[in-house]
Amino acid sequence: MLRQYIRSAMGRAHYEILDDDGTYYGEIPGFEGVYANAESLEACRDELEEVVEEWVLFRVSQNLNLPTVDGIEIRVQRVG
Repeated sequence: MLRQYIRSAMGRAHYEILDDDGTYYGEIPGFEGVYANAESLEACRDELEEVVEEWVLFRVSQNLNLPTVDGIEIRVQRVG
């Protein structure tokens, strides 16, 4: 389910070429603080996927909510 969640999130990504240095910038709307910047679009996508994965794992470790993506919900429940 985590893999599907990340794939769906990546499907929402927006990319642009920055005018000042010609690098690629990518972000995912609704995922605050998740962005990447790289020399090529492929490298930017790879970096963004890694960032979103780390962001999800961090939020789960801190019992923070995650946005619903394409009907996929990851719920964090405190045990104990």
